[in-house]
Amino acid sequence: MAARNQAARPPRAPRPVDAAITRLLTLAGRGAAPGRMAREVDAIAEEWLRVPNLDRMEIRDRLDELHDQFAGGIGHAEEQVSDLDSTEAAALKQGRAMLAALVAARDATARALAALQSDIIAIS
Repeated sequence: MAARNQAARPPRAPRPVDAAITRLLTLAGRGAAPGRMAREVDAIAEEWLRVPNLDRMEIRDRLDELHDQFAGGIGHAEEQVSDLDSTEAAALKQGRAMLAALVAARDATARALAALQSDIIAIS
């Protein structure tokens, strides 16, 4: 009976940071330009700011985690690109584009964090 009750439950929504990462990686995988990645990070931060009763410190924590995830991903992507054979022009081009997209997302997240932090300080 307990198994049946668990099966009837709808799946949990992903954590907001996980959903944001998926959203951004999907864009990067489609070859989004760095500017587009930055705008998407800004949109995500704005969406989080509009959530009623969501503490700004929680938003800061989300942005901080997002930044850390992209910073780590950049290191991995750099290794992957450096391991590519220079004769694989298409793979190099795609790898470099993905790396540029990840760097743009990381940098945009850092800017959003800085803006939020200055806003938090101004409110205090």
